[in-house]
Amino acid sequence: MKDTENIEGNKKFVSLSEAAKINNVTRQAIYVAIKQKKLKAYKNPTRWIIHLDDLENYRTMKYSRSKSMFDGQLLFDNKQGFFSIQQAAKILNISYQKVYYATRIGLLKASRKGAAWVVHIDELKRYQESYLNKRISNFDEQIS
Repeated sequence: MKDTENIEGNKKFVSLSEAAKINNVTRQAIYVAIKQKKLKAYKNPTRWIIHLDDLENYRTMKYSRSKSMFDGQLLFDNKQGFFSIQQAAKILNISYQKVYYATRIGLLKASRKGAAWVVHIDELKRYQESYLNKRISNFDEQIS
């Protein structure tokens, strides 16, 4: 019986490679998480092993911008109409650099919450109608 199996034969522990495959990341990413003490792992004589419960814990606690909080509220609460610059760029179908530029020069209003910029959906709609759609119609007139 392998040391990574319990009495019933069900796997309780996985190797770095298996953990990487489960999390859809590289072995190096798993190793870094262990070294940063974000993922609990055990060193048996020849290799690292990770308990499946610890791996699940790591997965649920892993940083995600969608879970970012500011003053006790979700930063990018899409249900409330608040989006990140990257999300706004996807919605508008333009590059995120263009969205940043529009906020810097005042064409698109965004608010700074901690280290993040937050844009409301109403502001995205206004920007799209006022600037993006206008540019497209002006271009269409020029080529006609």
